Amino acid sequence: MIGGSSLGGLTHRRTVRAWCLYDWANSAFATTVVAALFPPFFRSLATTAGLSPGRATAYWGYTTALALLLGALIGPPLGAIADRTGSIKRQLGFFTAFGVIATAAFTLTGGDKWMPAAGLFVVANVAYVGAIVFYESLLPRIAAPGEIDRVSSQGYALGYVGGGLLLLVNAILILRPQLFGLAGTGAAVRLSFLSVAIWWAVFSIPLFRRVPEPPATSTTVAASPMALARDGFARTLRTLREVRRHRQLFLFLLAFWLYNDGIGTIIKMATAYGGEIGISLGDMVAALLLTQLVAFPCTLLFGRLAGRIGAKRAVLLALAVYCGICAGGYFVRVAWHFYALAIAVGTVQGGAQALSRSLFAAMVPRERSAEFFGFFSTSGKLAGIAGPLVFGVVAQALGQSRLSIVALIVFFVAGGALLTRVDVAEGIREGSRGMV
Repeated sequence: MIGGSSLGGLTHRRTVRAWCLYDWANSAFATTVVAALFPPFFRSLATTAGLSPGRATAYWGYTTALALLLGALIGPPLGAIADRTGSIKRQLGFFTAFGVIATAAFTLTGGDKWMPAAGLFVVANVAYVGAIVFYESLLPRIAAPGEIDRVSSQGYALGYVGGGLLLLVNAILILRPQLFGLAGTGAAVRLSFLSVAIWWAVFSIPLFRRVPEPPATSTTVAASPMALARDGFARTLRTLREVRRHRQLFLFLLAFWLYNDGIGTIIKMATAYGGEIGISLGDMVAALLLTQLVAFPCTLLFGRLAGRIGAKRAVLLALAVYCGICAGGYFVRVAWHFYALAIAVGTVQGGAQALSRSLFAAMVPRERSAEFFGFFSTSGKLAGIAGPLVFGVVAQALGQSRLSIVALIVFFVAGGALLTRVDVAEGIREGSRGMV
């Protein structure tokens, strides 16, 4: 087993830094593509094709939901297979390469071709989700039990810096395309997509060089890909049954599925909503840059706060802030309102996600981390389909999205209520005893 305590000082620090740097690498996709540029880019293609603004926003919600559904279906069996075969890094490399190629292909879309653009986004997002499964499953392998919260928070913090830095470069491209000899904003957006692909590929290299491949948990490996897949699905169903027999872990998952659905929907729908109500692309990108700037120190602060009051209480604090953000979203009319909400999101987004990841990591058996993180990540994505669907249905029914934002409050309230009932200490004891 590869654990933090078994690695020598310098080697361990390099391993942790290399793992964290992958967050720096793939966060470019989350910020520049998912959060900032692709939603308004998609809406511009859809409205050019004749769709109304409200319908274009709704279709973006449906596209996001489809991407989450497909991503949710692949993770658990892949995680189980990776644990058994000792192929976590190889699987991570495959999905990273696939995501990089699909992201680069965004540069080929344009005009009114919103359906091909939607298809490419689904492919790229599935690859991104698949890569996250294997990346996160390495966390309990490279971090000692006492440092999981800190390492997880460091990874998220680096992600905000890396994603924000590239978004800043792309914002300059978009706002001043003539300085770079570009024909206009459209060309700058496409070049930005290409920059994400390059960034993701280059900064993934340290992880593949310095993080060891965890050993296989079984010496008996199925002989064919189909047999491996069947084995993976069988193990996933067994994982689900076992998780349900461990009350604290299962209760945490129920809470996480709900509140993370709200967080993910805000990330994916914010700029589509802003574009619908008339906020300029420049203002939206600048606001998201503020989110990244604020999120870096606040994520680290949440890691320290968790050391004082516990990770669960820190997450509950973040969820309370999110309720206020949803209520405030209804009243957004001008650019500075959008900026204010972006700052509020930055104070809590990284902390809520990083500490949720570390809470789960603390409660799972290390020797089956890929299997359980596959279940954690993809079950969260599967549950996360509801938020974008609710957003899209409300927007399409009413012709605009203001009440779609308010409707997300229910995800944070219900998730927080369940989280208050989780006994983290008991969950850690259950995880240390292993699944029965």
